[in-house]
Amino acid sequence: MLKPLIKSMRLRTLPLSLAGVVCGGALAMGRHGGSDWVWVLVMLTACLLQILSNLSNEMGDHLSGVDGEGREGPNYGMTDGGLTVKQMWRAINVMVVLCAVSGLAMLLLSFPLFSSYFLVLTFLGAAAIWAATHYTLGKKPYGYIGLGDLFVFIFFGLVSVLGSYFVIAHTIDFDVFLLCPAVGMGLLSVAVLNVNNIRDMESDRDIRKTVPLRIGARAAQWYQTALIVGGTILLCAPCFRWWLCFPVGGIAVHLWMVWTRKGKQLDPALPILVISTFLLSLLFSLTFVLSP
Repeated sequence: MLKPLIKSMRLRTLPLSLAGVVCGGALAMGRHGGSDWVWVLVMLTACLLQILSNLSNEMGDHLSGVDGEGREGPNYGMTDGGLTVKQMWRAINVMVVLCAVSGLAMLLLSFPLFSSYFLVLTFLGAAAIWAATHYTLGKKPYGYIGLGDLFVFIFFGLVSVLGSYFVIAHTIDFDVFLLCPAVGMGLLSVAVLNVNNIRDMESDRDIRKTVPLRIGARAAQWYQTALIVGGTILLCAPCFRWWLCFPVGGIAVHLWMVWTRKGKQLDPALPILVISTFLLSLLFSLTFVLSP
């Protein structure tokens, strides 16, 4: 069971979950200082939520029939038959508990128990767990009605950057250095989801209505380009340095693949964009720390 479970966790997506909290945490630590342990727990919680989302998405796609014979993407634990529905449910429940424990530990280290900030952020954490489990799972999964882009923008962009900043710094500074990476990270995270949806257009057609299926393949390519270009500019603009160009090369390769490939041929475009986004966020953070 362990090997197919690890496969279903899709660990290659973890850099994306870390990108936003790396930006938010670096900005908070550089401006206001804070606890290193809180930042570590912020990153751990982000990774656990990503794994929970990956497991839940696979379960939802399996139960709905999306992961059938016409699937374009890679096979995971349930697709290969290595995990049963019962085993996946058990893994999802364990991940929910781990997310809750990690998130509460993070808040307890940062805020007094039952303070207003603690209660509000606990509610926000519960919302993040709900969002992670209901993209394709549940009675009315929001990913099947084209709302996945909105939720990804909110949780992987705004909540990830602004939330990690607030948990560490205990304040929010609404200026270009904070808002640009928050919005930029949200756009690039939506781009990761969108390229998956472009790849899976044929297998998704009869089950869920993603943005590419609503607007068509060519418009989805332009949408992807706008997300990539907009997100990259917002991350680079506040404190541009020449070394930020390194991950831009990977992003350019990704866009070339989006415009020249389709279906299963697009699968390599996902890790290229995930790694490039993480490197861009990391270099942005280092740039800010070195020359705030």
